Amino acid sequence: MKIRTTVLAAAISGAAILAATAQAQTPTFFRIGTGGAGGTYFPIGGTIANAISAPPGSRACDEGGQCGVPGLIAIAQSTNASVQNNAAVQSGELEAGMTAADTLLAMYSGTGKFEGKPHPKLRVIANLFPEDLHLVLPKGGDLNGLADLKGKRVGIAQAGSGTQVAVLQMLEAYGVTRDNMDEAELNNSQSAERLSDGQLDAYFYAAGWPVAAMVQLSSTKGMSLYSFTDDEIKKINEIIPSYIPSKIPGGAYEGIDSDTVTPAVSAMLVVSADQPEELIYGITEALWNKNTRKLLDNGHAKGKQITAETALDGVLGLGVPLHPGAERFYKEAGLLK
Repeated sequence: MKIRTTVLAAAISGAAILAATAQAQTPTFFRIGTGGAGGTYFPIGGTIANAISAPPGSRACDEGGQCGVPGLIAIAQSTNASVQNNAAVQSGELEAGMTAADTLLAMYSGTGKFEGKPHPKLRVIANLFPEDLHLVLPKGGDLNGLADLKGKRVGIAQAGSGTQVAVLQMLEAYGVTRDNMDEAELNNSQSAERLSDGQLDAYFYAAGWPVAAMVQLSSTKGMSLYSFTDDEIKKINEIIPSYIPSKIPGGAYEGIDSDTVTPAVSAMLVVSADQPEELIYGITEALWNKNTRKLLDNGHAKGKQITAETALDGVLGLGVPLHPGAERFYKEAGLLK
């Protein structure tokens, strides 16, 4: 009887160990909605996904392995950007998403184009980097002002993007609407191809420079960038307060040596309020560790502007809450009182 009890106890213990091991190795998948492959969201999202991941069986951070959340497998998913990302996070189709601040606020509060359709589950993890609005023209092209786009073939970014929502608001203030321009709903890569082929007279895209599709365009067919006037910047800021004055530095694109004055909006990383506090705490912690700093600095040029010190810039006054897990991290790190 004693032997049988010992054997049974050993068997139970062994089963418990196997069960615990299996549970520890069960991966958690975390999808991050980004944007088109030719923009900035996708490469930055890929860097973030890599940084916060630590798949089951991977080496520990202190042993030279990944320094993300144990068991987490994060994936950067190409989407139509801000609007689609926010909607998918709200519905649970995505765990996280990258979004422009103005679109985030409008969708969270159910205002503007999203009147009566609030997305109350949206929560912020961090401010990431400024997205400069590029108004791309053929090489040597120029405009006397935004009103000149009336009657032109204009790329207004893809449906489901924050860029399109903002651009249509801006253009309307100058008498340019879908009714009097030949608009094209295209992603950044498609827009660059159409401009290169002479099928577009201009196109808009908000993204952190340098944008891959524009780097390719500028080094092959060439391109020009429209520099907004002070009055246009002021009016745009009045229409969409989230868009603030910025500059694309000369040399960011081949053949464009002078600074380009343009409005910019903050890109933010959001999740659902339904995501567990411990998970989001771990993700926020992983986002700002030393290993991630190396990945951001050595990846896309905009990565250098993604810092813990600027993670809360524009967030607290935006009107969209931080996720409790992120909020706890920032308080413990001394970045939030």
